[in-house]
Amino acid sequence: MRFRDRRQAGRELAARLRERQDAGDLPDPLVLALPRGGVAVAAEVAEALGAPLDVLVVRKIGAPRHEEYGVGAMAGDGVPVFDEDAVRGLGLTRDDLAPVVERERTELARRERLYRQGRPAPDPRGRTVVVVDDGLATGSTARAALRALRARDPVRMILAVPVASPSGAAALRPETDDLITLHEPAAFMAVGQWYDEFDQLTDEEVLGALRRHRP
Repeated sequence: MRFRDRRQAGRELAARLRERQDAGDLPDPLVLALPRGGVAVAAEVAEALGAPLDVLVVRKIGAPRHEEYGVGAMAGDGVPVFDEDAVRGLGLTRDDLAPVVERERTELARRERLYRQGRPAPDPRGRTVVVVDDGLATGSTARAALRALRARDPVRMILAVPVASPSGAAALRPETDDLITLHEPAAFMAVGQWYDEFDQLTDEEVLGALRRHRP
């Protein structure tokens, strides 16, 4: 159930999606990657489907003074999606989180400008949109991405990941029209444990992939 790297995982995921496409289940696909790690997987998917590739930038909202502990996420210009249990458990209020939200929204906008290079965001209306990441743990970032995308009226929305925690997959199924995973291992601790190579992608690598698959 391990992958050598994100490219191998992307090829295996692409094969599953290509079966759907050949069966007529993926008309007019648009592939949106969650950067950075999801871009390497999504590039293989876009290549196999003959589909354009773009990004759906998502930012984690970390707890004040403990930024690695995620209490929510946001995508695009959508409203933040919070893990209410985590927020209550830390005794936080929305006012406590407002400075973090503002900082992450600024960084989100910066990354969108960098990755799009002046191009407008793709219009998902009337299209089948395949959202791709390199894995699914709690699902908080993917949930924010899917809700922001749903507001833009795609005809169908699919979340596709090589590996997912069973709990994360269960939490995300109601958020999308279809969830495609290759593995949902019970002993799931982190996405990176299922890859031999799991280095962080650079912004230049993201831009290179987008240039190769630009519509």
